Amino acid sequence: MNAGGGDDDDTLIAAALGGDNAAFSKLVSRHKEPLYRFVRRYVGDADESFDLVQETFVASWSALAAFERGRSFPVWLHRIALNKCRDWSRRRHVRRFFFGAAPLEAADRMPATPIDDGPHQARLAALDAAVATLPAALKEPLLLTVFDGMSQAEAAHLLGISAKAVETRVYRAKQRLRDALGDRDDTGD
Repeated sequence: MNAGGGDDDDTLIAAALGGDNAAFSKLVSRHKEPLYRFVRRYVGDADESFDLVQETFVASWSALAAFERGRSFPVWLHRIALNKCRDWSRRRHVRRFFFGAAPLEAADRMPATPIDDGPHQARLAALDAAVATLPAALKEPLLLTVFDGMSQAEAAHLLGISAKAVETRVYRAKQRLRDALGDRDDTGD
């Protein structure tokens, strides 16, 4: 419900900083779905994604006083989530090294078990698996711009790279996805 007076992010942040827990709950409700979609596409695992989104909101609550007013709250949340995803990825690599956990790259060799047996569901599962195997330098700009709708400038600021670098990396990520999914035509851009 964004229509009510004073219900924008800045107002809710100010109220939350003033001790209004319900205001922070509204922020969580407003931003949890897009944040979950971002994290889900990044890590490729629903349960891990749920945990990482929770960790993101706990960290954002702890750091809310450091949030710079006038900046984009969703971009700030994505930055925290991105750091949580990167930490998760590092932990996964270490765990795989020590305990032999299956790498994410093995996802394309595992049988797909889509929720629905329709061809679209199988195609989406294949896309999720392909996105999960992209290197972080390509995956992050792709997820932020194409899937989450950030501008190249916002993604560039969040990632600490130039807008042109974002554009180039998104292009390369799309090329890799086309190759991985067997799409040889350019109609799906």
